[in-house]
Amino acid sequence: MRKRYVVGSLFFLLCLICSSASSFAQIRVGISVGFGPPALPVYEQPICPADGYIWTPGYWDWDGDDYFWVPGTWVEAPEVGFLWTPGWWGWGGSAFVFHEGFWGPHVGWYGGINYGFGYFGHGYEGGRWDGGHFFYNTTINRVNVTEIHNVYNTRVENVNINNHVSYNGGTGGINARASAEEERYSSEQHVGAVAAQTQHVEAARGNRELRASVNQGKPSIAATQRPGAFNDRAAVTPAKEAGGRYEPPANRGAEAARGNAGNAAAAGGAGSRPVHPSDLPAAERPAAPNTGNPKLDQKYQQQQQKLYAKQDQERQKLQQQQDKEHQKLTKQNANEGAKQQVEQRHAQQTQQLQQRHQQQQQQMQQRQAPARSSGGGGRHP
Repeated sequence: MRKRYVVGSLFFLLCLICSSASSFAQIRVGISVGFGPPALPVYEQPICPADGYIWTPGYWDWDGDDYFWVPGTWVEAPEVGFLWTPGWWGWGGSAFVFHEGFWGPHVGWYGGINYGFGYFGHGYEGGRWDGGHFFYNTTINRVNVTEIHNVYNTRVENVNINNHVSYNGGTGGINARASAEEERYSSEQHVGAVAAQTQHVEAARGNRELRASVNQGKPSIAATQRPGAFNDRAAVTPAKEAGGRYEPPANRGAEAARGNAGNAAAAGGAGSRPVHPSDLPAAERPAAPNTGNPKLDQKYQQQQQKLYAKQDQERQKLQQQQDKEHQKLTKQNANEGAKQQVEQRHAQQTQQLQQRHQQQQQQMQQRQAPARSSGGGGRHP
C-alpha cells in the first residue's frame, strides 16, 4: 500500500520506510503538526453522472500547513472489475500516517473509517461488478434508474452512522483492525489514483474555501459529480454540517514549522524516499511487444521508446532546475531552515514527477493490452 507519512521524528520515518518497502509503498514526505484531521463532514452524494462511475468518498488531506478537504466524487473505474479502496489516516505511535487509496479487484483495508455511501468501515456495500457492468445498490447510491438500469436494492445497516471520526488509533480515533482478508486484498497487485483523481486533489489543494482553518470542518464543496467540477454549482454538494468541533492546537503554526524541519532532514537521510530526480531508480521497461503482428510490435516499441525518452528529458530538466536552486542557496549562504524548505519542495516535485510518469506508463500499457491479448486488435469490454 502506498503511504504518505506525516512525520514526527527522523527515527519514526526511517522505521516506517523500512517496514513498508515490501508492500507497494509510495512515500510522500509530509509535515507533522501533532494533531489529526477534523471529523468527516455530513453531506449528500451527487447523482451518478454515467454508467461505470464509482463513488470515491471525500477525505481530509494535508498541504504542509493545514488540512484541506478533498471532495467526494464519482470517478470512472480505470479497468472493468476494479473497485476503489479509500485512503485513510492512522496513528503510528509518534505521528499520523496517511495510507493512499488504490484501485484493485477487491476493496482492502481503509482503517475502519466510516466514510458513508457504502464505505462503512469494512468492505464496500455500494455496488458490485457482474458480467462486465457495475451494478449500483440504490439504497446507498443516488442513481438515475431511467438512464442506468444495472441496479439492485439491498438494504445495509450502517452501525456507525453517527461516527464521523476520520482517523484510526490514537486519542479519539477509530479502534478497529484489519481482517486477514483485508490485509491480503491490500497487499495484492493494484494501481494508484488515476489522473483525474490527482488533478481533483490538486484543485482542492488550491481552493482556500476547502482549508480546515477557513471552513472549520464544514466545507462549502463537500462533493462533486465529476472530478474537479468545483464551479458547476448544479453538480456540487455543500456540507450540511461539520462532523464535529474542529479545535486545532493553538500553536499549530509552530508545530508545522518543527515538522517541516524534521521532514526535510529525513528526506535527505539514508534510506529515505527520493528527494531529487537523480535519486529515482531507473524506470522499469516492459517486455518487448509480442502481439504476433511484427508491424504492430514495432509501432508499440516506438511508442514506448518515445515515452521513455520524453520522461528522461523531464527528469533531467527538473534535476537541472533543482541544481540551480542549490547553487543559489550556496551563494546566498542560506540558513538551515531555508535549505530544509527547499529540500521539502524538491521532494514533493520529485514525487509528483514520479507519480505522473508511472501513470503515463500504466496508461500506455493499458492501451496496448487489448492488442497484446488478442494478437492484433480489439478493445476492452
